[in-house]
Amino acid sequence: MQFQNAVGFAELWPIAVIILVLFGAKRIPEMMKGLGEGMKEFKKASREMTEDNSSKDSSASADNK
Repeated sequence: MQFQNAVGFAELWPIAVIILVLFGAKRIPEMMKGLGEGMKEFKKASREMTEDNSSKDSSASADNK
């Protein structure tokens, strides 16, 4: 038995219409811009945390030598 994608076009278009009706055409681009900026900040913070952890690991291993 093959599984298909759980969400397809047939499921997305009614959701898109409902969102358009609820928020209006002018508000949606503002919301997407805010979402994009939030994702950008999240990626930046996660990258900084990864770099901090890497530098702590390398300094800890240098201290043990």
